[in-house]
Amino acid sequence: MELNVEDWGVVPYPEAWQRQTEYFNELVFAKQGHGRCVNRIVLCQHPHVYTLGRSGKEANLLLTEAQLERIGAALFHIDRGGDITYHGPGQLVCYPILNLEEFRLGLKEYVHLLEEAVIRVCASYGIMAGRLAGATGVWLEGGTARARKICAIGVRSSHFVTMHGLALNVNTDLRYFSYIHPCGFIDKGVTSLQRELGQEVRFEEVRGRLVEELRQLLEAQVPSIG
Repeated sequence: MELNVEDWGVVPYPEAWQRQTEYFNELVFAKQGHGRCVNRIVLCQHPHVYTLGRSGKEANLLLTEAQLERIGAALFHIDRGGDITYHGPGQLVCYPILNLEEFRLGLKEYVHLLEEAVIRVCASYGIMAGRLAGATGVWLEGGTARARKICAIGVRSSHFVTMHGLALNVNTDLRYFSYIHPCGFIDKGVTSLQRELGQEVRFEEVRGRLVEELRQLLEAQVPSIG
């Protein structure tokens, strides 16, 4: 079993989507007996962009096309679950492209694993994060009026192969979230590691911690990997 990590740096969203799709199709094809299965964890950042999932509502974007252009952002309708979210500089985006059957995971357990990895990363910075019932992702003070999301999660799975993934706000410009109802919510906030800690965080350090947590959690599903 292979689990490779790739860092794409800052990459335009359409290019990342195309490259993800190619890896996804390769893995589905390999599962059908055509070559070896290669699982990947892809990390990157995107220029300012909003993505709208299959079940999303365009009304959750609060800008016109002209206003989008003025703030240097674009909108893409994509094939993951979930509603609208934002990607931009200072946000750590992670696209695991995995054969869930190799890791003995169902889709629900996989999403739970992604959340757990981010919860552990937050804990390593002294931030208590957790889950919120009925709302995928990672939250701070989720059961209170101060509930705020630090990480959005939206995945696609077909033939038990995944794409898309998570977006963790590290040093993200949170003003861009004010132009949307993030993930369809109108009564909850958004935060970042930088906001919670009161200082900029070393991006490469966060990336390394996330990769390590994902590796450990995935390898724990299949003890023989390594």
